[in-house]
Amino acid sequence: MIANNDQNNQLPNDLKSAFNELQILKHLRNAGITKDFGFSCAYLFKLVFCLIFEQKNWFRLLESKKSENLPEKDTIYRFLNHSKFSWRRFLLLLSTATIYKVNRLTKSDRPKVLIIDDSSYERNRSKKVELLTRCFDHASHKMRFYKGFRMLTLGWSDGATFMPIDFSLLSSKKSRINDISDKVDKRTLGYKRRVEALQTAPEQIPSMISRALSAGIDASYVLMDSWFTQQPLIQSIVKQGIDVIGMVKATNQRYLVNEKRVGLKELYRLATPTSGNKNILRSIRTTMANGVQVKVVFVRNRNKRSEWLAILSTDCTLTETEIIRIYGMRWDIEVFFKATKSLLKLQKEFQGRSYDSLISHTTIVFARYILLSWQNRCSTDDRTLGGMFYELCDEINELDWAVALQQLIELLEDALEKTNKKFKKLIKSQLQQWFAGLPNYIKAYLPNLGCES
Repeated sequence: MIANNDQNNQLPNDLKSAFNELQILKHLRNAGITKDFGFSCAYLFKLVFCLIFEQKNWFRLLESKKSENLPEKDTIYRFLNHSKFSWRRFLLLLSTATIYKVNRLTKSDRPKVLIIDDSSYERNRSKKVELLTRCFDHASHKMRFYKGFRMLTLGWSDGATFMPIDFSLLSSKKSRINDISDKVDKRTLGYKRRVEALQTAPEQIPSMISRALSAGIDASYVLMDSWFTQQPLIQSIVKQGIDVIGMVKATNQRYLVNEKRVGLKELYRLATPTSGNKNILRSIRTTMANGVQVKVVFVRNRNKRSEWLAILSTDCTLTETEIIRIYGMRWDIEVFFKATKSLLKLQKEFQGRSYDSLISHTTIVFARYILLSWQNRCSTDDRTLGGMFYELCDEINELDWAVALQQLIELLEDALEKTNKKFKKLIKSQLQQWFAGLPNYIKAYLPNLGCES
């Protein structure tokens, strides 16, 4: 899969065209990921990028027969451990450019959303990984802890294509096992991301959304599950000019109804029952305790039909059905987490100990997903008539005239088989006369017809 004889010829043909179309190496340079000497960053990036298609990790690849012309092990690890590379800027540039291409294939009135969620980033067998922490797995039904990080991720979706935009591997101030390394230069971008890792998720989410909107990403809503739908966070997001849709749980959060503070359960009793859809139970417009106006829709819990779930929207103009439909797009990020861990070898391909290597490899895995998402969108979208017309023109230009003439004769013979004997005999005699008058160099291309005549 990786050609060792040429540094510029490592990618398979399908990936090479996608690399050029998405200008991945250009975004790499614009993010400042370059070297002054030795193997170029573009070469090393493509080498790590293609490891997934070798079905081997870097250690096994160096033990294989292809290791003769590959760089040494330390070359790759120095590239991944570099603390001055702006991997966040690279991911933002790549995702923004790809989202712009996807938007051209999407209707303008179709809702585009930002999705925020976290997932486990496990390193259970590690002991000396920088900022390693003890995390509680709230997504599992079992009450368990794991060693690793919480991978807070911001993504974009139009309902058909998901693109990761930003992420942060969260550690903890209280339960972390290892601290920040003393060897890291505090002026570098790597040190800044280490400091961010010690912040909570609600502290980082507004800045992540702000960077995405400042880059020009088109989105109308931010989707969150009940772990993040908290009133202070909702207020900070709404101030940025974008609405929030998220599921809420019955916690201590209060809502104002007739100048009275009520909880979610009492809000359900005060809500107006709806008709027309048996799964949508009630809805109500209210105001949160911090003054943000919201619309809360209560739907039936499919897993336990005697209970209900509440979905909150700061856009009160949406109908109940639209709120539920848009919130359903949040599932795209769950599919993304599953694909990156199961198929793209997130958290398994490299076992680096530095926080920089975790950030760089996670970014490369996200870049793989962006490229595959773009290829999937291009292959599954219906083509326009104009595009199909030009493809047919190209196919006709590539068709040899002798092959076309032979195919025409074969079609005519197939049609004659379905006619009566008298008409068939007449057409065959006409064909034989036509064949007899052809030049010899054309007869040479039609041996079958010559034998029949």
